[in-house]
Amino acid sequence: MKSLQRITVACVLLLTAHSLFGADSDIIVGLDTMWVLFTAFLVFFMNLGFAMVETGLTRAKNAVNILTKNFIVFAVASISFWVIGWGLMFGDGNPFVGTNGLFFLSGADASPATGDSYQGVYSAIAWTGVPLAAKFFFQLVFAGTCATIVSGAVAERIKFLSFIIFSFIIVAVIYPVTGHWVWGGGWLQSLGMWDFAGSTVVHSVGGWAALAGILILGPRTGKYRADGSVNPIMGHNMGYATLGALVLWFGWFGFNPGSTMAVGDGSAIAHIAVTTNTAAATAIMSATTASWLIQKKPDLSMIINGALAGLVAITAPCAFVSVGSAAIIGLIAGVLVVLAVFMFDKFKIDDPVGALSVHLVNGIFGTIAVGLFAENGITGAETGNGLLMGGGFTLLFAQIAAVLAVGAFVFTISLIVWFVLKKTMGIRVSVKEEISGLDIGEHGIKCYPEFQSFLTK
Repeated sequence: MKSLQRITVACVLLLTAHSLFGADSDIIVGLDTMWVLFTAFLVFFMNLGFAMVETGLTRAKNAVNILTKNFIVFAVASISFWVIGWGLMFGDGNPFVGTNGLFFLSGADASPATGDSYQGVYSAIAWTGVPLAAKFFFQLVFAGTCATIVSGAVAERIKFLSFIIFSFIIVAVIYPVTGHWVWGGGWLQSLGMWDFAGSTVVHSVGGWAALAGILILGPRTGKYRADGSVNPIMGHNMGYATLGALVLWFGWFGFNPGSTMAVGDGSAIAHIAVTTNTAAATAIMSATTASWLIQKKPDLSMIINGALAGLVAITAPCAFVSVGSAAIIGLIAGVLVVLAVFMFDKFKIDDPVGALSVHLVNGIFGTIAVGLFAENGITGAETGNGLLMGGGFTLLFAQIAAVLAVGAFVFTISLIVWFVLKKTMGIRVSVKEEISGLDIGEHGIKCYPEFQSFLTK
């Protein structure tokens, strides 16, 4: 509690100092840099949330494997984004991909406020006046999040090395290319598509890649009976999953408000924080209600995923919609995630943690929600009005075009990558290893040795 109080006080002081020293450009750059890095640290902290949610919603015999994947994925992302991903995404080039600064070896190591220029290197992100390293780190934690989404969807049957290789590829190439289209000055940005913090750029990209992986992998052994009915495979620790979801909810206040990448507009930051929280809250309530009606009991896993669905759905429109619209977006997201879980099971698409229902389905919905609910200039962004706000179909068309284009590209390339991995090195563990658990087969260690030994006696 004291730590949260200190963080709150620090944020208040940061905003106050920014207003008091507005005339001093060096102080402004310093304060903005503190804000960008602080929120990036919150997004990095979300790795803990993903690890706990995924571990809790899967079986004890695979806990070490899930934890290891979630631990190593950010290291892999850090290297691949530094080596090539950053340049492909934000390097100047053409409408489809960046071609300059590919290996992070060029460009001024300071902000435009100090007199250095990014023109010809990373001009697409020159709008924020923080040092280049701060921009890189903030975008890195988003790239790492995208890769982490895949982990839960392919859990409990994927080879560890195959996952590492795919994680490197998605952050090095797949994520940056589509990110360039939207955030790097690419063709979707020119078309008028808006995605404030990544419903499409981060979440649906991870979701499409995960869907391709699931289709190539196939379902877990025993998940579906011979008659096609579902054999539920329960997670082993709902305490982990609940705590992880709360960590993610907390981290989202870095994910969305931090995407301002400057601390100067306090009203915009506050508005984004409120829309983010409101969508999560209403999604929890609608997911609880939907679960209660369909399953006759309020399923905690559905409630958890309801919260995450609301957060994913509001990620694109958080800066462009009113608080009332955010509440509606959350209500819809909470119902969508519950229905999507049953839909994927109906088609025998085995997603152990509901990653597709959360990130893919609601990443798509959140992107489209901009075209429906956006209000021009609500936090200063000239988005134009959405369809339901009297703006016609222009914005909605751009949002749908982005969903289709990004989905087609990411799913196709991911499918190819997964297929090549399957044919060359294999991507799935043996049935024997899957039944005994990936912890021993892949890592030679158990997460709960005393407990599991007791059960086998």
